[in-house]
Amino acid sequence: MKILIAEDDPISRKLLQKALERAGYDVLAVENGKQALEVLASFEAPRLALLDWVMPELDGPAVCRAIRKRAEQPYAYMVLLTSKDSKEETVVGLESGADDYLTKPFNIEELRARLRVGERILLLEDRLVEARENMRFRATHDPLTSLLNRGAILDLLNRELHRSHRENKSTAVLLGDVDHFKRVNDTLGHLVGDEVLAEIARRLLSAVRSYDFVGRYGGEEFLVVLNSCDPAHGPARAEEIRKSIAKPIMTTKGPLSISMSFGVLQSSEWGPRSLEELLHGVDTALYEAKAGGRDCLRMAKPPTESLPPAIPPELLRHER
Repeated sequence: MKILIAEDDPISRKLLQKALERAGYDVLAVENGKQALEVLASFEAPRLALLDWVMPELDGPAVCRAIRKRAEQPYAYMVLLTSKDSKEETVVGLESGADDYLTKPFNIEELRARLRVGERILLLEDRLVEARENMRFRATHDPLTSLLNRGAILDLLNRELHRSHRENKSTAVLLGDVDHFKRVNDTLGHLVGDEVLAEIARRLLSAVRSYDFVGRYGGEEFLVVLNSCDPAHGPARAEEIRKSIAKPIMTTKGPLSISMSFGVLQSSEWGPRSLEELLHGVDTALYEAKAGGRDCLRMAKPPTESLPPAIPPELLRHER
């Protein structure tokens, strides 16, 4: 494990470095507090640090305070080394953000034991961060396809629509539905249906840019958000995405020909309308693509005055 030593006395620094290297640590040694702060604030900084209290440029407690303000970085376990042994100084050191405090001269075996405590704390912290990220991922992603779930993709779409309107740009919204997907489940089983959905998700992600969004809208429907998409290029990009799906998919039951129909909407053509209106518009365009023979796309046209009556859900969802 990497460890930083910040000690201005060259002899003490060298002895401490040798002792820790013999203990199996990857040691980085510096001679003042400014250098220590630069190292601890860098990318992939050591997670363990031994800081002398009295150093040029910055003292040990000042380094601790500066690092604790950088909440975005992984946690660093910092131990202050000092000849000061009063209770008041101990309180000052710990309140500066240090995790432990060792008075000089110290026993090297005691130092190793305290560092092992620090390693256990860092391991626990890493596990908590991993658990938090797993919970966040499960809350925002679809478990089958690992795409954004409906709530997450709609939240990002809403944010992107506001941004594009503010910056006078256009967002392309694609709502796609797998053609005749019910037949796949009915004839080959739901496990094969899951294979198809997972592969479609992979192909959709491969067909868009890293800063575009793809989400599972529900069932066999997928929502694709193309950020900052020129209206002149939107239909062509949507057609490329459709073609990326219209290729045989290998399943456990053999190759399967699959296609998707898409409704496509350019936000700049609709103006500052609500998310619900835009979703209704692109859903209507998707229905038109289904009615037009499937495996195609239709552009959503904004109503001139008010939205037409909503298409009954049972008609929209019937044998797509």
